[in-house]
Amino acid sequence: MRPSRTVFPFLLLVLAASCKGKQAEQSRLDSFPVRAVSVERRDVEETIVLVGSIKAKDEATLFSRVPGKLLKNMLSEGDAVKKGQAVAQIERDEVGVKFEPAPVPSTLDGVVARTYLDHGENVTLQTPIALVVDPKELFVRADVPERYAGRTRLGQEARLSVDAFPGKVFKAVLSRVSPVVDSNTRTTLVEARLTEGGAQLRPGMFGELHLVLGRAPGALSVPVEAIFEGSGPAVFIIQEGKAFKREVEIGLKADRFIELRKGVQPGEKVATFGLFGLKDGAAVEILPDEAPASR
Repeated sequence: MRPSRTVFPFLLLVLAASCKGKQAEQSRLDSFPVRAVSVERRDVEETIVLVGSIKAKDEATLFSRVPGKLLKNMLSEGDAVKKGQAVAQIERDEVGVKFEPAPVPSTLDGVVARTYLDHGENVTLQTPIALVVDPKELFVRADVPERYAGRTRLGQEARLSVDAFPGKVFKAVLSRVSPVVDSNTRTTLVEARLTEGGAQLRPGMFGELHLVLGRAPGALSVPVEAIFEGSGPAVFIIQEGKAFKREVEIGLKADRFIELRKGVQPGEKVATFGLFGLKDGAAVEILPDEAPASR
């Protein structure tokens, strides 16, 4: 019986398909696996996070004008006090002489924040008796690292968060910038005036002060992991299955995204994963996204 003439074309088709499959597999092995996202416009805000302490605008540590012993605290912590009102009384300690108790007056209107002594304790002219604060206006003091000193200015926006009120943010405005850098800590002292939350916050609290260094609404931006450094900042643009290196000019940097002022166009694809070893013009295979980039 003669073999069918259709067998040979079929074998040729199988062999051709096998060769194409091997070529596709080899091409895949020769390409770099990458993930890519589109260049988009976003609002980019750059901030630095500082450890700050809350203080009242006016605070006064009170001292006795005479030595002796504490006779009594006239007020307790948390009590309101008027300027000139006695906070404590001191019993003078001189043998053979009797004096009227000496008052320790407050030097400002406010609240007694601390009393430092108990009845009968010795008092000298250097012994603190009480701390009085005026809580109507609160500030946050923090140290800015030297490298950011040139980017701080009066009126700059800031936000404060404290452990006592998780999830709550208190607005503030930079009201003081020291003109000098501390030679020991290499930092500059700043103060931010709280514009809300004074009724809840207390002097002495610590918190995180988020100082806004800049804001760029609707800026062209990419995820920070898309940027790599060589002779300068650059990205890999993905076009027609290949990666092309392109130098860029970067601007503000947020936690997840970075502003690109030059070098890219909206909608272009940039590599965000698989940059290690990637060369200009290399073939790439785009992997599926793990999750869509969030604005």
